[in-house]
Amino acid sequence: MVEGRSQLLTIYERLMEAYGPQGWWPGNGPLEVMVGAILTQATNWRNVERAIARLRQAGMLSAEVLALAPREVLEELVRPAGYYRAKAERLQSLARMLLECCQGETERLKELPPQALREMLLRVRGIGPETADSILLYALGHPYFVVDAYTKRLFRRLGLGPRGNSYHEWQRFFMESLPPNADLFNEYHALIVRHSKERCRGRPRCPGCPLLDLCPTGMGWT
Repeated sequence: MVEGRSQLLTIYERLMEAYGPQGWWPGNGPLEVMVGAILTQATNWRNVERAIARLRQAGMLSAEVLALAPREVLEELVRPAGYYRAKAERLQSLARMLLECCQGETERLKELPPQALREMLLRVRGIGPETADSILLYALGHPYFVVDAYTKRLFRRLGLGPRGNSYHEWQRFFMESLPPNADLFNEYHALIVRHSKERCRGRPRCPGCPLLDLCPTGMGWT
């Protein structure tokens, strides 16, 4: 079995052939993608779409309006995404950060050094590494590989990954093994999620899996 970059690219190519481009992350501009990155925490994208549609209809998708909105109004608008009190607070914290750093003009974020911007995002209440990197990758096009529980489960079953289990170690594994390409990282993460939901579940559906011959765990299930 090929090692390192070639192995990860082989997995990517197999998933792409099986599922095709996923078109992540939907959103009308960087701010809407950032909002989606917060709202998608602990829920599915269908619920996020409903919440974003309500925000859009209410004219709330600007940093200034989000920051100044009455909390109870914002909570009601994002209720479909679940954990609406916490998510409303996080959205307002993000909006205030955007007003402070770039007067709410999200396109200007692309002018900031990516690592400095990542540190700013991580200081926002309720934004952890996965959400911060989703914003950097999907909203701003910076090559940060997003790691989630699906990623760890799939690659542990494939017998790949770092020795440790921290987010940083997993992210470094991918970013040191793959070319630093935002489009590649975008599509790879989306394909991992698609494959993990359809096949590599808690109890995997291994017969017919496009990665079966690469997967020591899967060959043990069949």
